Amino acid sequence: MSFSSLKKTPSKALVVLFCFLFLILSFSGGYFIGESHAARTIVPAGEVRVTGQGSVSSSLEKDIDFKNFWDIWNLTKEKFYKQPVSDKDLYYGALKGLVSGLQDPYSVYFDPKEAKTFMEDLNASFVGIGAHIGIKEEKLTIVAPLEDSPAEKAGLQSGDWIVTIDKVETSGMSVEEAVSKIRGEDGTQVVLQISRKGLDALKEVKIIRQKITVDSVKTKIEEGNIMTISISTFNGDTTPLFYRAVQDALSKNVKGIIVDLRSNPGGLLTAAVNVSSAWVGYDPIVSEKGKITNNTFNGVTAPRLNGIPTVVLVDGGSASASEIVAGALQDYAYAKLIGTKTFGKGSVQDYQELPDGSAIKITTAEWFTPKGRNINKTGIEPDILVEFDVEAFKKNEHDNQKQTARDVLLGTYKPADTTNSVANKK
Repeated sequence: MSFSSLKKTPSKALVVLFCFLFLILSFSGGYFIGESHAARTIVPAGEVRVTGQGSVSSSLEKDIDFKNFWDIWNLTKEKFYKQPVSDKDLYYGALKGLVSGLQDPYSVYFDPKEAKTFMEDLNASFVGIGAHIGIKEEKLTIVAPLEDSPAEKAGLQSGDWIVTIDKVETSGMSVEEAVSKIRGEDGTQVVLQISRKGLDALKEVKIIRQKITVDSVKTKIEEGNIMTISISTFNGDTTPLFYRAVQDALSKNVKGIIVDLRSNPGGLLTAAVNVSSAWVGYDPIVSEKGKITNNTFNGVTAPRLNGIPTVVLVDGGSASASEIVAGALQDYAYAKLIGTKTFGKGSVQDYQELPDGSAIKITTAEWFTPKGRNINKTGIEPDILVEFDVEAFKKNEHDNQKQTARDVLLGTYKPADTTNSVANKK
């Protein structure tokens, strides 16, 4: 699954939303509806009923008649052929519909089961196929398969469009719904139909699910005392693993660093800021701008890696938090970006856990680099454009993008075609 650069906010942020719902209905079961640091409001047990209808209707647009909601609620309960109809299921379904009305693929309401699945992603342990997915051009798309995952072994690639999941068409399907269908029991099979540039027909891909546990940061020191720091995602373990990599780089006096963010779909804002700080220091790393937010996030540590020649590898699977790091290092000219244009996921999501186990993820703003570049839907252009040579990698595992990065750090890079190079004049 592809998860966005996230910020956890106190539940007070949802008081307005749930106060609105409270005026409309009281739901049986004693769920908490609103919560602040000082107090919680508990919905009394009892049947669903309309309350405060006059005040609600006065706050709505004139062409909205909220009576339709209750007509549909009652008709659904009375006429659906499978009885009884669960009030709880209708309630969660209504909340999903409320958020989907924003028509933003990254704003989602999670019922308790879905919220648990989402948090498993951030903890980097789940049963699935090991691929991050997202919405691009209104299509369910593979952002990136994880290294050595069932998805990668089955041949899935960044940019693949998932047309069906177990024969269910994905048109209009949210990322979260797709994830719930792809996930399953360890050892079971899921069948995807994909479309890919260059394919004349849909391709069927059968994948066996397995438990996926991934360390988000891996390091390797190679010839020339050059360290590669590969970051597969920005989650809960990224910061401590990255700090360990920084210490290792300094203790071994490395001559250059390659930060590999290829096929990294993003993750936690805090992790992206912590990684960027190793070069940027306490200067601004990213800013968010929205209707009610206008914040700048500065670095939080000393720039311990500043001064060590650095190259960042990016591609079409580098999204969200990856673009924050790449954009900051490019803006300050602390690193050259090599590869292909990034995904273009530059929006901000607040993730709020609710007392009943459900949660909401809602887009609140867009990201801007330190120089004010908005990367949402446009992506970041590399300084040196290098398309990945798939055939060379298949033949002898030669990674031409990484080799270009090494050449740049060693001072041996000579572009064969100057039109392939986007000069960085900073």
